[in-house]
Amino acid sequence: MAQSGGIIPVAVVTGAGSGIGRSVALALVRAGYRVALAGRRPEALTETARLAGIARMTGTAQSAGPVQTLAVPTDVTSAAAVEALFDTVVGRWGRVDVLFNNAGMGSAGAVEEITPEQFQQVVDVNLTGSFLCAHHAVRAMKEQQPRGGRIINNGSISAHTPRPRSVAYTATKHAITGLTKSISLDGRPYDIACGQIDIGNAGTEMTDRMSRGVPQPDGRTMVEPTFDVEHVAEAVVYMAGLPLNTNVQFMTIMATTMPYVGRG
Repeated sequence: MAQSGGIIPVAVVTGAGSGIGRSVALALVRAGYRVALAGRRPEALTETARLAGIARMTGTAQSAGPVQTLAVPTDVTSAAAVEALFDTVVGRWGRVDVLFNNAGMGSAGAVEEITPEQFQQVVDVNLTGSFLCAHHAVRAMKEQQPRGGRIINNGSISAHTPRPRSVAYTATKHAITGLTKSISLDGRPYDIACGQIDIGNAGTEMTDRMSRGVPQPDGRTMVEPTFDVEHVAEAVVYMAGLPLNTNVQFMTIMATTMPYVGRG
């Protein structure tokens, strides 16, 4: 964990109520961060906070004091809600050191099948939501002392290689790569680093369908392997803990034998 002048670093995790977001939030707690839990479902955030109390006992920075989490129900598609999220975090802890832009959704459908409304909903959550969070995180990071911080965007394997019938999700995840690069450039003068983690088949509720078989580009349906989501959490903690003069620009973490590299 990167600390400066004895300051306990503060992380904001979106989509913290389940899956990758919950695992990353708990890993950051174990590493000694104060963690703001953002998501749409208050009861899910409350459960993550409860689990954080247990996770803290197995962490490596117990001398930093009791677990410090802050559950902030947030709809990332709402500019007002995202502004309120960061106002709440800065008001409570005075700074933002890490943003894990993780909130996202998918929508199955080929380009001729998906409705404009469905496409827009995915754009609003995956892309606009990430922009809004980065917008306020950068503003906070520029003004705080010590200055700077780090943004980690959840890109997905689909930021590079799409699945069939995933036009909305794929388009937004390709766009996240552009967002990552732009934030990296804009943040340089202010000690703000930005990187992207691209995840393939981490074992969560969303990937349960892999065990039943998923469509492949050649028309087949096949079972795909998954891997323990804790490895994603460890990777994000590693990225977050680097000094601000060092950055993981892009990281791909995936099930070794998933059909991604080459033709399979």
